[in-house]
Amino acid sequence: MNRFGLRFREGDVTKWSSRYNYTRNPIIEDQIVPRVAEAGYLTKPDFLTICRWKTPRSQNRCANNSPEFVESVSKIALSTSNEQLRIEIWTLLNGVNWPTASTLLYWLHEEEYPILDFRALWSLGYAKPPKYDFSFWSDYVDYCRKLARKCGVKVRTLDRALWQYSSEKQRS
Repeated sequence: MNRFGLRFREGDVTKWSSRYNYTRNPIIEDQIVPRVAEAGYLTKPDFLTICRWKTPRSQNRCANNSPEFVESVSKIALSTSNEQLRIEIWTLLNGVNWPTASTLLYWLHEEEYPILDFRALWSLGYAKPPKYDFSFWSDYVDYCRKLARKCGVKVRTLDRALWQYSSEKQRS
């Protein structure tokens, strides 16, 4: 069992989220998300846009995926009810590890998912990210969903608060 412990008061989630300083991404939010919801799959150009948002460093590896493979993987990830398949299938794509896979779910799935990120994990008590696997990811998602409900916020609001708190408080 993984142990998470919020480094700041639960009542401060909204405060930290409001300080989140990244600008809105209208291409992902207003174009890609609705397009994927309608089509049921992700195109390669849209895949590259989301991956670039998460980590520009992986672009060369991500670009090595064929359009057909991106579409096939995304169709399965977006249609299955199996949580393990939903997250792990993304990692079949070149350049996609657990953090990027969680980002794809964050943006593209109807259910709310947090982004698996070293900053968010630090804000939950992890000085160093552990080895990622399904068990850890599942515990992380469950913890974040429960904490968001307890705080009366959406998972995205909690996710932003965790990231921002680390950004301001974590020493390099």
